[in-house]
Amino acid sequence: MGQTLRPPPERRMLRAMRHDDSGRTTGAPAIRWWRVGDRGPRVLLIMGFGMRGDVWRPQIEGLSDDHRVAYFDNRGIGESERGPKRRWTMADMAADALGVMDTLGWDDAHVVGVSMGGMIAQELALRAERRLRSLSLIATHEGGPLRHKLPTVEGLREFVRANTSRGPARVEALQRLLYPEHFLREVDPRALGERMNAQMGRPAGRETFLGQLHAVARHHTGPRLGQLRVPTLIVKPALDVLIRPESADRLRRRIPHARLLTLPDAGHGAIFQRAREVNDALRRHVQDAEMVALASGGSDVHA
Repeated sequence: MGQTLRPPPERRMLRAMRHDDSGRTTGAPAIRWWRVGDRGPRVLLIMGFGMRGDVWRPQIEGLSDDHRVAYFDNRGIGESERGPKRRWTMADMAADALGVMDTLGWDDAHVVGVSMGGMIAQELALRAERRLRSLSLIATHEGGPLRHKLPTVEGLREFVRANTSRGPARVEALQRLLYPEHFLREVDPRALGERMNAQMGRPAGRETFLGQLHAVARHHTGPRLGQLRVPTLIVKPALDVLIRPESADRLRRRIPHARLLTLPDAGHGAIFQRAREVNDALRRHVQDAEMVALASGGSDVHA
């Protein structure tokens, strides 16, 4: 069993989060980004559907003491512009992520994506693999046939509720979408509700919702993933109702030498529910990739 959520950590999660630098990319759309940490490997976090970048808070706080961590709001979300296009592709959003790296002056980074962010990360790796020191894909899929993209019946129901409701109804739907019943019984409901309402209480606007939905519907990287050589970690929450767990197995078969971490009792919100295990796995993966890069004569990002 994982650690039970208690109010004191939750109150810490709701504090204003420190950052060491922030800014916006140039061009359209302008993407709002933040950076935390001033030493260690560079880590870029890419968030999923309809969520602000600071939903990565457990990883930001867990890694930034000895990593340089950057995160951002996807186009149309939070403080980032929508841009002129009405319908988006994963290539568009991968270009946004590269723009963040360019603005930061990062030639390369360890890229981590969750859910739709994992789809963006796949496209980023395929289009600019030399810019990635490692790749981590959490609760995501390769796209392709409709049967590979559809959530479970429960996941589809709660996804619709979460994106058509506001206030307590939205938070309740998100809780059921992200977390298994046993976790919801373990945690302090008031603390969890406060956190989720603060970070996720308002759904994305209609145009942003449709733009992201279009990108997810057209996402299809499977046939190309075999060309990747970047060290890859795949995290599989076994109780996920939004991205079917077998999607992680397909990714593992597609990407050469990828590692698979299974979280047997985790749902789609594994980056919070099992933050300790996820952070430990990311830390090990980054460290191993750094050692491989140094052994092969690559540059040292600790400089």
